Amino acid sequence: MTPRLDVIGMVVSDMAASLAFYRRLGLDVPADADGLPHVEATLPGGLRIAWDTEETVRSFDPAWTPPGGDGRRDLAFLCDSPAEVDALYEDLTRAGHRGHLKPWDAFWGQRYAVVLDPDGCGVSLFAPAAPPA
Repeated sequence: MTPRLDVIGMVVSDMAASLAFYRRLGLDVPADADGLPHVEATLPGGLRIAWDTEETVRSFDPAWTPPGGDGRRDLAFLCDSPAEVDALYEDLTRAGHRGHLKPWDAFWGQRYAVVLDPDGCGVSLFAPAAPPA
């Protein structure tokens, strides 16, 4: 059997803040999950995303420490249109989340933006750019 990617795991310092951010992106995460040490959501297509508190990770890996500096992990969310990229970026930054790169028309043919989640992880928002008029 060939292994297949099944879960994207994230370690969070504040479960409620992290889940609120990802709910705002449209992920279906139960409202009563905010106080849990481990939470999972199934994405369209069956891939799962999971959040664990720092305390949970330390329970099985006592030497774990949060990574410093810029992360190497980035989640990318496909939007339906360039206008949705702009609107979602605006919604998230108005809600207090840090914008990293304001929406722009990328040279590779996408409308693209990056917002940071509560733990500083990059979350890209993108859509195919509108065809030239």
